[in-house]
Amino acid sequence: MNATLFRGVLVGALAGLLFGFDTAVIAGTTEGIRVAFGLDATGVGVTVSSALWGTLAGALLAGIPGDRYGARASLSVIALLYLVSGIGCLLAVNWPMLLIMRVLAGFAVGASSVLAPVYIAEIAPAERRGMMVGAFQLNVVLGILVAYLSNYFVSGLHLGALDWHVKFGVTALPAVLLLVMMRTIPDSPRWLFAKGREAEAAAVLGKLGNADVAGEMAVWRRAEEQSHAPRLSWKRHHRPMLLAIAIAAFNQLSGINAILYYLNDIFAAAGFTGVSADRQAIVIGACNLLFTGLALTVIDRIGRKTLLLIGSVGLTAALAGVATIFGSDTHQGWLLYLLIGFIAFFAFSQGAVIWVYISEIFPTDVRARGQSLGSSVHWFMDAVIAFGFPLAAAHARALPFWLFGAMMALQFVVVLAFFPETKRRSLEAIGEAM
Repeated sequence: MNATLFRGVLVGALAGLLFGFDTAVIAGTTEGIRVAFGLDATGVGVTVSSALWGTLAGALLAGIPGDRYGARASLSVIALLYLVSGIGCLLAVNWPMLLIMRVLAGFAVGASSVLAPVYIAEIAPAERRGMMVGAFQLNVVLGILVAYLSNYFVSGLHLGALDWHVKFGVTALPAVLLLVMMRTIPDSPRWLFAKGREAEAAAVLGKLGNADVAGEMAVWRRAEEQSHAPRLSWKRHHRPMLLAIAIAAFNQLSGINAILYYLNDIFAAAGFTGVSADRQAIVIGACNLLFTGLALTVIDRIGRKTLLLIGSVGLTAALAGVATIFGSDTHQGWLLYLLIGFIAFFAFSQGAVIWVYISEIFPTDVRARGQSLGSSVHWFMDAVIAFGFPLAAAHARALPFWLFGAMMALQFVVVLAFFPETKRRSLEAIGEAM
């Protein structure tokens, strides 16, 4: 781990922190927004999901500039979008302006979820790629925890009607740092090579600490010669496409983001006060960070598939417990412990694996677009579930948790039967096997 490699992973991880911060900050603002604009359950659902439709657009569109201009240049533009959206939400004077700024923030989040893991995967050595790309997810959950801490701190300032404005506005601070840090990292050597800039690619490989630059580039050259077309196509790439779609869909069908977005509302429905709900959210966020970090210490040894299987079992049990509490309206004291268990199993499995796995399974010439496909499915499902969760919960509070639990049981079967293991294999070797 030399300075150039460290900065590259750090910048990609910082994009993850903004990803987590911007997606989770909404949890502490729903009540303020509801009061400020007189929203019903549908209006709150529209507000929360607005960013996610922007995220879907960002994920769909990011692969094209990522492949054409490189992840580094594209991430610089994304950092600027984070900054503008944070300031815009701070100054929002009406509901339409807030929705527009949240869509813009979502666009940046979606693009980050495509390009930051791709960038890290392409600069990381194979034997440590899982841990290094996983640093992106670690910072996503760190961003979630920072959002909960920030919300708790701002709530303590008793700002009244300004409370939700300031909570959103804080996101502009890490955006400035990302914008500055982007100037300290090189382009991906694999992207430079794919663009015919072999001398520059060799120079960057040397800076990244590669001991056999000529040998590495010879492997890339053979992989390039075997590539027939730089387009993502069903005929050539149907297997990695199906794997990306499956892991992305199941990630959201666990209910993770719906629970994170509506965490304060879930605790309120179980009888907790607003202040205690903020504190419980911090506990959940800290657990998320702890178990994501734990997963990164074993992901390159235990493997991606094994972690997914472990998580499927634990998530099914935890969700069944939460559903039972809301269905029976008893034992509310167990809710925090079950949600901690849910977060722990998610962070140790899907949370740590998803961006690593999708960034590995596509060939280099279509990796950004393959990542875009998986990310787009992830955010489409997220938007639909985030909009539908309050409506389903209003009908029957236990219903969404039973559905999420059933999906995790199905995930176990699908992963066991169809998912290949990718640990400790070069990106080129994985691409040839797909």
